[in-house]
Amino acid sequence: MISAFAFVTVAFEYNSDVTRWERQAANVSIVRDIWGIAHVTGKTDADTVFGGMYAQAEDDFNRIEVNYLNSLGRLAEAEGEKAIWSDLRQKLFINPDILKRDFAASPSWLQKLMTAWADGLNFYLAKHPQVKPRVLTRFEPWMALSFTEGSIGGDIESISLRDLAAFYGKTKLPEGSFGINDDVFREPLGSNGIAIAPSNTRDKKALLLINPHTSFFFRSELQMTSGEGLNAYGASTWGQFFIYQGFNEHCGWMHTSSEADAIDEYLESVVKRGNHYDYKYGSEERPFAMADITVPFKTDKGMAQRTFTTYYSQHGPVVREENGKWVTVSLMNKPVAALTQSFMRTKAKNYKEFRAVMEQQQANSSNATIYADRDGHIAYFHVNYMPRRDARFDWKKPVDGSDPASDYQGLHTIDESPDLLDPKSGWLYNSNNWPWSAAGPSSLKQSDYPRYIDNGTESARGLHAIRVLQDKRDFTLDTLRDAAYDSYLTWFDKPLPSLFRAWDQTGTDDPMRAATAGQIAALRAWDRRWSVDSVPTSLAIFWAEDIVRMIAADARKAEMSMEDYVAARATPVQMLKSLAAASDKLTSDFGKWQTPWGEINRFQRLTNDIVHPFSDAAPSIPVGFTSGNYGSLASFGARRYMGSKRLYGTYGNSFVAVVEFGPKVRAKAVTAGGESGDPRSKHFNDQAARYAAGDLREVYFYPAQLKGRTERRYRPGQ
Repeated sequence: MISAFAFVTVAFEYNSDVTRWERQAANVSIVRDIWGIAHVTGKTDADTVFGGMYAQAEDDFNRIEVNYLNSLGRLAEAEGEKAIWSDLRQKLFINPDILKRDFAASPSWLQKLMTAWADGLNFYLAKHPQVKPRVLTRFEPWMALSFTEGSIGGDIESISLRDLAAFYGKTKLPEGSFGINDDVFREPLGSNGIAIAPSNTRDKKALLLINPHTSFFFRSELQMTSGEGLNAYGASTWGQFFIYQGFNEHCGWMHTSSEADAIDEYLESVVKRGNHYDYKYGSEERPFAMADITVPFKTDKGMAQRTFTTYYSQHGPVVREENGKWVTVSLMNKPVAALTQSFMRTKAKNYKEFRAVMEQQQANSSNATIYADRDGHIAYFHVNYMPRRDARFDWKKPVDGSDPASDYQGLHTIDESPDLLDPKSGWLYNSNNWPWSAAGPSSLKQSDYPRYIDNGTESARGLHAIRVLQDKRDFTLDTLRDAAYDSYLTWFDKPLPSLFRAWDQTGTDDPMRAATAGQIAALRAWDRRWSVDSVPTSLAIFWAEDIVRMIAADARKAEMSMEDYVAARATPVQMLKSLAAASDKLTSDFGKWQTPWGEINRFQRLTNDIVHPFSDAAPSIPVGFTSGNYGSLASFGARRYMGSKRLYGTYGNSFVAVVEFGPKVRAKAVTAGGESGDPRSKHFNDQAARYAAGDLREVYFYPAQLKGRTERRYRPGQ
């Protein structure tokens, strides 16, 4: 029973907090433009963080809470037992007691920002009692350290939940327990970034394309300005207080997911000693550290919990078993450095300052960065958390943890990384492929670096990027946008000629030849460009889906790309049977195989549910661009849902911006759907048509641009 004294104490502390929050709110201005985008200005950086988090919570508190339920390993408290394993995975690395110590030891300026972060969210909840958090009724400053980098999938999420459950729960989970059991056509993780040097632009100003490919509605569009030199605009992941992909008046940055090898697995040779376990290391046997981790979870009868005894070697936590050995994983876990880097780069004024932030923190383990600035510099930065390792090991596979030679030997410096500054080609790009083609003929050579520096390959999107960038000298803001939406589908360059040869070589008396004659004619006449009106786009993509499913396993065994395998090794019978199957599928679902792509490929936003309830019977919008798997730079990862015949996008282009750096910065942008997560808001879906058409709107970066384009001006709490 709560005593009267305790109740009065809590009430006093709450009222004291509200008074303090209201005092800070007086230092903050929020301007909502005609698209509902918040332009937040504060006297200090902390004031701006406070206002920025308040504005984010106004737009979509649910997504903020879900992000932190994930990052703190508390999702099962809201979702129930099915989330136990993702929570356990997170808790192997995220320990609240350690984060609290990290917070106390962090620089005072960063503590102020984290405190303002928590205060902004708590003030929103205080002012909106109708909003009922599922779990996180109060945010504490240290919690900001649990989610510091901004990517859609962090390093921890690379660990298999199925293997984790098998090891710690002795539970064999069924296929599909953690999402779609189909990685053949899973949309490529990542983004596009392009930087153009002044030498290749009409107006002699550097240009930057910012084009993250994420699940839709994963980030807010936001401007954060303070009297302490902060003035950043762009995409901010829900619940984070920095602009993750964006620009300030001096420079811009675009992060693209990388195949750099910054995560390693170790095979530990286990020796059981009574009631504990040791592992071999050189001539020694060392004890596994042990920790009991409790995971609470919601049930129909209230909260329950499970406790797991977990094990750690010097390399990291045990995450699975393989052939009698325990597998541990080593990955970056530097929350203070990561958060410092994420915020400080948004205040950089030039290349030197931007690079210095990366050199000092070395806490970016998963992203390449494309950079441009008003001084005319363009740059490619590789990940800056890159362990230095013995190249004799194959780091793509688990290595022998008992061999001391497998220990890390510090981190590579930026000078040792495949970074590029102002290449002679006058352009740079990354599309989640390797860095060895990043600047065309001016690119770095893979042979000059250890193999583990990057495990990526060239991709259909990479080939497409080179196609639109090479030999062009007169880029403008608008033509860079055109390049980002160029409709050519490079994936089909090799497979289609092979399909045509297969048809040509088929006997004239073969029924398959006659059955596919019209389809072959349509594909021969196709310019390999997507559009909402294109019938060949529909036919080609349905054919690609069918043939790739047929050959995927063999292509992987041969270590060949899907398109190369189809072109070189798929048999004529396989190719024509797949074309007939694709035609039958189109006819069955849409009445005829001659169905335009826009009738099939759709954008739909009906609710703010994170798992969206798609429906063929509800309104939707045609989209021309396709999955990035086929080389479309503008990416729209779509599939069928709940028995639908149409394909609905959930992943790909989410925020798109083109930026020009000069004495004044100019930018255009579009966000998937709209800024607000409230279906009742006019900003819930007001950008959908622009999004589907690639029709970017002007960005209102300067106060003068907001004149006549402002819906509301207020302070947090008003």
